[in-house]
Amino acid sequence: MLVWDGGRRSALTWGKRVAFGVEEGGVRTCVGARGHVCPLGAEVPARSTGARCEECARLDRAHSVAADTLADDPRPYRVYLAWFGPGMAKVGITAVERGSARLLEQGAVCFSWLGSGPLMAARRTEELLRAALGVPDRVPYADKRAARAALPASEADRAAELAELHARAVALSGWPESLDRAPFRPADHVAAFGLAGAPAAVGEVGSLVAGGVVSGELVAAAGPDLHLATGTKGVVVLDTRLLTGWGLVPAGAREFAVPVRALRLKERAEAQDGLF
Repeated sequence: MLVWDGGRRSALTWGKRVAFGVEEGGVRTCVGARGHVCPLGAEVPARSTGARCEECARLDRAHSVAADTLADDPRPYRVYLAWFGPGMAKVGITAVERGSARLLEQGAVCFSWLGSGPLMAARRTEELLRAALGVPDRVPYADKRAARAALPASEADRAAELAELHARAVALSGWPESLDRAPFRPADHVAAFGLAGAPAAVGEVGSLVAGGVVSGELVAAAGPDLHLATGTKGVVVLDTRLLTGWGLVPAGAREFAVPVRALRLKERAEAQDGLF
């Protein structure tokens, strides 16, 4: 669903028409940080997915686990391996209380837990895997989108790389004693994202523009990305993080009219040999 300023929510269901316009003459302004309005009302770049000025971005990342500025969080954390497509995996951590929400937010096609324990033990394990196996802790969204266009058909095939990586990870020495290891149990999100049988995306929205229009039928959604079937441009991916900071209005009967770039095809495994 989309959540609007003021708390109103718009449910997004398969087949629903997603349509809105951007205010004529409008500019994109900073969304502030930690519930506070940007004191400068600063204008931010249309292509930015953060929608925050430099000062608000710094405040938003202060005292944050993700930014490594919070080391004393007493909650237990899980370490996970996430897979987004052939040759494309990452390691990360998430609070146990959040369940698999973080993996859904990131658009992980499938994942498996590696273990759970205190925050710093989870962090040390994450660093161990990055150093020993060369697994990154971030995957660019452009790469994730390109990979979705050509995913293996079966859950077993989608989990195969994760299975190998999980086995290599648990065989490493140097794991923190306070981290409880988890067996390999892959969880697949293709059905949750609506990707099974959905037409492949061919383009992605580069940015919104004043006076522009987005309109299409929702055929899939992964993380912040909505896959919209448009009348003239095929299936186009809209990163909903591009919406924040703009004034949006009803689209009416107007046609799709914002910048779209071709979806970059993912390079195949020959360029990914270093992962394992």
